[in-house]
Amino acid sequence: MKLFVNACVREKSRTRRLAECLLAKAEGQIEEVRLEEIRFPVVNEAFLNRRDALIEKEAFDDPMFALARQFAEAEEIIIAAPYWDLSFPAALKQYLEQVNVVGITFRYSPEGIPVGLCKAKQLTYITTGGGHYMPTEYGYEYVRALANGYYGIMDTKLYKAEGLDIYGADPDAIMQEAEALIRQ
Repeated sequence: MKLFVNACVREKSRTRRLAECLLAKAEGQIEEVRLEEIRFPVVNEAFLNRRDALIEKEAFDDPMFALARQFAEAEEIIIAAPYWDLSFPAALKQYLEQVNVVGITFRYSPEGIPVGLCKAKQLTYITTGGGHYMPTEYGYEYVRALANGYYGIMDTKLYKAEGLDIYGADPDAIMQEAEALIRQ
């Protein structure tokens, strides 16, 4: 199963358009998680105490861990997240906090080093931005660090289209160029 994590909220999202280009090539079952439809829990002390107690008991079948289980079982992961305010939408950060569960997506070695437990061999990150200032360390590189350092997913790819809203730019041509790269 391929997991499509959709952080796009606009009806005519350009990021979603690029993701659909990639998904059109995909074979097999695709499960979509639309982050705008999820009501993430408030992460407070009570939440953390409950989560820690469940992890300690290895009660990973609890509904609290449904997103983490789905993420860990995916054979491939595709994340579509527009570039907002030097990063990605807050819902993606909330999602990643729900997915990052010791005992499901990773474990610690005796030396305290994370060891990935995810089945996915590849994670693809898709983004678009209106300008040319899109430093990857706050978006893609953050997700890549989790994938490589915690989940054991070493093959990560980035597809992006930038400069879409610059005066004089040809957004259709920019998008078509990005779609051509995805189709290769």
